[in-house]
Order: sequence, then C-alpha cells, then structure tokens
Amino acid sequence: MSVMMVRKKVTRKWEKLPGKNTFCCDGRVMMARQKGIFYLTLILILGTCSLFFAFECRYLAVHLSPAIPVFAVVLFFFAMATLLRTSFSDPGVIPRALPEEAAFIEMEIEAANGNVPQGQRPPPRIKNVEINNQIVKLKYCYTCKIFRPPRASHCSICDNCVERFDHHCPWVGNCVGKRNYRYFYLFILSLSFLTIYIFAFNIVYVALNTVRVGFVETLKESPGTYPSSEELKYCFKTFFYSLKSLIPILLKRCHKSLYFLNHVHTVLEVIICFFTLWSVVGLTGFHTFLVSLNQTTNEDIKGSWTGKNRVQNPYSHGNLLKNCCEVLCGPVQPSMLDRRGVLPETNGIQGTTTQESSTVPQSSVATAPLISSESPVKLATPEETHDPLETPLQPPDHSGKAEEQEKK
Repeated sequence: MSVMMVRKKVTRKWEKLPGKNTFCCDGRVMMARQKGIFYLTLILILGTCSLFFAFECRYLAVHLSPAIPVFAVVLFFFAMATLLRTSFSDPGVIPRALPEEAAFIEMEIEAANGNVPQGQRPPPRIKNVEINNQIVKLKYCYTCKIFRPPRASHCSICDNCVERFDHHCPWVGNCVGKRNYRYFYLFILSLSFLTIYIFAFNIVYVALNTVRVGFVETLKESPGTYPSSEELKYCFKTFFYSLKSLIPILLKRCHKSLYFLNHVHTVLEVIICFFTLWSVVGLTGFHTFLVSLNQTTNEDIKGSWTGKNRVQNPYSHGNLLKNCCEVLCGPVQPSMLDRRGVLPETNGIQGTTTQESSTVPQSSVATAPLISSESPVKLATPEETHDPLETPLQPPDHSGKAEEQEKK
C-alpha cells in the first residue's frame, strides 16, 4: 500500500517583500527590475574577451610570451566575479517600518509638533543627531515610514531605502550601497586594467603583423577585396560554357578576403576598448578620490560637505589609509532582510500578504551604532500603549459569594 506524501508549499519572505526588486534562486539573488543595461555589460565583456582569447592570445602566446593569456584570464575572472557579486547581492536595503512601529513614530511626531493650525504647513520631519561633534540631520522617509540612518537615501528605481547609498548603477543592474560598494569599486578597477590590457596587446598584435608582412601588404590585404566588375562580366559570359571559370577567381579573391575577416575582431576590440577606456578609467579615478575622502557619490552630488557652509565631513578620519581601510576592508554587515525566512501560518494558510513578516524588526535600524547622541527608538508594547486614564479591567470578585455559601 503506497502512502502519498502531501508536501506543503512554503512561502518565503522574499516573495512578499515590498520594493521594485526581482529575486532568483529562491531569494539568494537580488537585483533591480531594470536589467537591460546589465545584460549589455555582460555581452560587451564576454564578447570582447572571447575574441581576444580566440585570436590575439593564441598568436601572442606563440610569438611573444605564454604569460599573456594567463594574466588576461586572471583579470577576466576577477572582473566577472566582482560584477556578479555587485549585481546579485543586497546593497544594504533597510526594512520598512511595521504598522505598529509606523503608528508609534506618527504619535511621536504629532506629540513633538503639537497641534498645527489649519492651513499651515507642518514642520519638516527631521531629527538632529551628533556624530563626531557634527550635527547630522536624519530625514523621514514617507514611503518606508522610518527616519533614515545617516548617509542612507531612498532609491526611486528600486523603491528602497539603502544604507550608505552611493548611487543606482544600471550597468550592474543594482543599487550601490554599504554592503556591495567594495565589490563595485573592485569591479571598475579590474575592468580598467582588463580594458587597458586588451587594448595594448591588440596594438602589439597589429604591430607584429605589420612587421611580419609589411605595412603596404597589410593595407592591400586588409580591406574587402571582392572580384572586379570586369572579372564578373567575363565569368558570367563564359558561365554557360564552363562553370570552372568562375570558381578559381572567387577562391582567389575570397582567400584575400579571409585575411581581412581574420582581422575584423581586432578592429572591433580596439574600438570597444578605446571608448570604454575613457569612461571606465575616469569612473575609477573618481571613485578612488571618493574613497580617499570617505565620501559617497550622493554626498558629492548634493555637496553635503563641500557646499556653501563648508561643513567638515564627520565620517572622514583625515587619513588616506584609514579611509580606504574603512571603506574597502571593513567587515561586511549581514543583510537586514531575512529573504529566505519562512512566513508563519495564519489561520491554516501559509504566508500573509502584509509586510509584518516580510522584514526584520525596525528596532535593529533604530539602534544604529553611528547615532551616539540619541537614545535608540523604543518600540511601544501593549502595556505601554495602555491609556492610564482608562480604568483597568479587573476580574470579577467571587469571594463574597463563596463566604455566603460556606455560612449556609
């Protein structure tokens, strides 16, 4: 007798997470919904490197050094690994407030602002905290219903608040924040070296071929050399008399055309690397400058520390080495999103559609270690939310009835 096992469908928390993200591999991979330019990045890197490995590397390994393809492979795999790590990881998304927490924050704000007269704009929802003797403003996010930690910002593309938000990069298909900035920096750095490497050895490849066959012969053999009009007319006239008259001429010309086709890849690689070189190397230099100052792209665009007020950056250690170590070598904090957690059953149904069980409690964000001068946000409990003016419910007293029964 066979026993049929009924397997319950488990609902993971990533399936109910708010925001504009897509998840793969059962929540292990997290990306933005707009991934078209990311696929273009993969095509450009894979296509250019495949042509380089298939043609130039084979020639240079024989005529110059076998170490050339080895270094190219190392740079290629390192660039691809850092790209995928940047694209598929959580950049530091901050969970949205639970309904109870959002209601408690609203009560705090209303109590602090008092009764605002009708027709008057309410004051901005801002908290001031002190970091390294510097006043930093914490802004309220109306979408996530939280006071954002320092250096956090809301990404309009992914619809999430991200810790230490740098920017949203469409080329990697993800936000760049606290948890994946180091991988993004290593990606553009390794891609710069890879682009320079391929561009330089393509020039070497062309130079070696020019020396071998001569510059004039290279120019003669490189452009398309198709049969001339006179040769084609002659072949078509004699075609009905002898089919063999056309084939030798085509083979002769196609042999020279194959030489040009063998060098089309070099032209494509040089063009791609030339235009990529300016953007990627420039971007790497810009982010190297930001890392040395312990500053983000978002702060640089807004002029947070270089504006009219000339406010000093409270996050900079004043030392190049310390800033680089903190940004690139510090510990990576675990994700605040419990993406692969299982939603609890509600009334016999697995999972809910609300966001209570989709994120971790907001208290973990409220007690951020950077906020030293402000006490952590204390969440309301059922006992604390009870109105003191309300008469507490007392259990009925049956002691009098019991005494009367004993007397009887």
